[in-house]
Amino acid sequence: MYNEEENIEEAVSKINSIAAELTDDHEIVIVDDASTDGSAGIVERLAYGDKRIKLFRLEKNSKFGGAFAKGFMEAEKDVILYMDSDMPVALHDIKDSFPLIYGADIVTGYSKVKKGDTVFRKFVSGVYNLMVKVLFGLAVKDINSGYKIVSKALVRDIEFISRSPFIDVELFLHAKKKKARVEQFPLVFLTRSGGKSYIARVPVILATFIDMIKVKIHSCVKRKKKD
Repeated sequence: MYNEEENIEEAVSKINSIAAELTDDHEIVIVDDASTDGSAGIVERLAYGDKRIKLFRLEKNSKFGGAFAKGFMEAEKDVILYMDSDMPVALHDIKDSFPLIYGADIVTGYSKVKKGDTVFRKFVSGVYNLMVKVLFGLAVKDINSGYKIVSKALVRDIEFISRSPFIDVELFLHAKKKKARVEQFPLVFLTRSGGKSYIARVPVILATFIDMIKVKIHSCVKRKKKD
């Protein structure tokens, strides 16, 4: 969560509703990536009345990756359903995709319609996905999808290097190393009703490409040590 005071209360309400239909034992883990608005205060108020809601606040903005890693580390249940805090996934898609995790280690959403991105975002995305495929051998349809269902057992021992959105790639590299089963689920991502996305900021894009280089170097060093 980063500056989502316009969205977060409704998102928590919807998540509580759908979680109750999926399981009788759930928690809602919200990691605040050093928000500067009132969103953390809203979650604190909600958590006061519902002990299943757990808020973890980062002192410094991590450009997404730190919050992602913190959420996966703090989640205690056997299955982690992750999504961005503006709730970009319809409840019926959550209900339809959730059972797939019982036959897989990761269920990842991908957009079944072309997104109306700017030329700049399409260019950056195209270059990024090509580099991920060439450098790491991953061919996930939407590797930075804002919706994933993950087995806790798969990520229990993972130590993320990235602090940018490249952390998504690390997750799939970890899954590939463990020969994990990945299921891809088509859906239509919803347009946010309030607030704004910060993921396409130039500093975030630069941090993502820097983390890509770090992870590649780290994997090459580990390979040489094994040899």
